[in-house]
This record gives sequence, C-alpha cells and structure tokens, in this order.
Amino acid sequence: MPGVLYGRELKARAIAVPEPELRRALTGEHGAHAILDVVVAGEKKAHPSILKDYQRDPARGGLLHFDLQVVRLDETIHAAVAVTLVGEALGSKAGGIVAPAARELAVEALPGEVPDQIEVDISSLEIGDSLHLSDLAAPKGAVFLDEPDTLIVTVTPPSRALEEIEAAEAEAAAAEAEEAAEGEEAAEGEGPADEGEAPSE
Repeated sequence: MPGVLYGRELKARAIAVPEPELRRALTGEHGAHAILDVVVAGEKKAHPSILKDYQRDPARGGLLHFDLQVVRLDETIHAAVAVTLVGEALGSKAGGIVAPAARELAVEALPGEVPDQIEVDISSLEIGDSLHLSDLAAPKGAVFLDEPDTLIVTVTPPSRALEEIEAAEAEAAAAEAEEAAEGEEAAEGEGPADEGEAPSE
C-alpha cells in the first residue's frame, strides 16, 4: 500500500506498507486515532505518527493511498473525532425521529489523549429537544474547537404528524378561500334591480 510520511521536522518521503498490516494497525483499540511507530527501512529511529488522510477506490472501497503525519507526543494536535449517540431518546419512544446533525467534532489534544469517539447520551431528549456543543463536556485532556452553538442532535416530530398538520392547514386555507369567494358572489347578487324592469302592479 503506497503512502507518504511527513512531519514538521521530517522531509516528506514515499513509503509502502503491506495492506494487512496497515488495516490491522488502524482497526485496533484506538482505530484511526492510533499512534503508529513507523520505522523506515534502513533506519533505527521510530517516528510516532498518526493517520492524516487516505484515499479509497470509489468502486471497490479498498485503500489506494495513505498519509502519515509525524507528531511529537508532548505537543497538541487537531483531530476530527466521530460522534456516537448513546441510549434511546424518550421522544423516539413516543414516535419522534432522532436526527443527528454533527457526525464529527474537531478537538485539540495531545496525540495520546485524542478520544476514539465522543459519546452523546440522548436518553433524556423529548420530541422537540436538541443538544448543542455547549451542552457537552469535553473529553478528559481534550478541548472542543467547534462553535458552542453547533447542533449535535435533535428529536423531530413524527413525519406522519407533520403531514397531518400540513394537510389540515391546507384544508383550512382552501375553506377560507371558498368562503371568501361565496361572499363575493352573494354581494354581487344583492345589487339594485335593472333599470329596464317594469314594476309589478
């Protein structure tokens, strides 16, 4: 699997890793946030690195290329961490729909303290409730970088209920328009008699 290794104090260099080894390294306990000790052939020094980017085959889904960034373990980095919803919302039990809004959140942390995921407990959410980033506590050792008003998740009313409300509103609007039209016709029929009409005896 071809890739590139680069860092602030390391000139970018092309590398290659057996795909099974790369997959095994990135599907362990820490997943894509694992710190990899990369030893380049011909060297003895290990370079602590993180997966910075990768490309997949659009047809088959397999990896085509990867980028590893050398990091210092005593300096913070920026990372995108997946959001995982935990629990069953009270609103969903009542027919509401849980609508995730943020799939990932940006954090700053030391390489060894980047969380594997950010768990968000939604069990107390009712229909109409929502959670924003300001409602969450940052994982230990990490700082959120997104705006506090970033929407995380909301519980919306059932789609059927929305359709019924919209249908009722449409019917009410049509009824009002029909009543208005009938009122105009009645007003026109109450006008003065034609001048050519002879009075009855």
